[in-house]
Amino acid sequence: MLEHVHWLGHAGIKITGEKVIYVDPYAIGGGEKADLIMVTHDHYDHLSMADIEKIRGRDTILIVPASADVHYSGPVREVHPGDSLTVENVTVRVIPSYNLNKPFHPRSRNNVGYLFTTGDRTYYHAGDTDRIPEMKEIRADVAFLPVGGTYTMNPAEAAGAAEDVHCSIAVPIHWGSVVGSRRDAETFEALCPCEVAVLEPETA
Repeated sequence: MLEHVHWLGHAGIKITGEKVIYVDPYAIGGGEKADLIMVTHDHYDHLSMADIEKIRGRDTILIVPASADVHYSGPVREVHPGDSLTVENVTVRVIPSYNLNKPFHPRSRNNVGYLFTTGDRTYYHAGDTDRIPEMKEIRADVAFLPVGGTYTMNPAEAAGAAEDVHCSIAVPIHWGSVVGSRRDAETFEALCPCEVAVLEPETA
């Protein structure tokens, strides 16, 4: 189930296969040119134009929240929570992403996560979020969930989120850089009701 999944460190992931898809690339060394890049919100460690430029091709499509201030010369799709779209044969549902009891990611900012299907797999990248009610409406094969605490869920909250989304495999993200540690990822693994893959970061 993870043969096409690559964790790039922090919240960055890459999905390969029929299309090359990145979500929140940050502090990467380079990599395959992207068909599609999805950004969850405009904080520097999620919307990094320097890193986007490393992997963009002539026709790379960028999907970003409408609230983000983006200067990108290629094709851009601006989205809001609740949107659904199909881009490059990838079906995408735009999921709300926000804090419940922290000031860092207010719901009013309309930050997002993404539930997307490519090939025969459905992936959920939660963005910077707490365990929110909308997660109970999600079903994914693989869920990328932040576990580092402070700005997002802590390991116990993320384990509850994994139960909510009924994923087959959960991958902890948002640790090892900026905030969060391997111990957070391992605690999440111990608490999680489903299979967990604690991945090693790749350069891209």
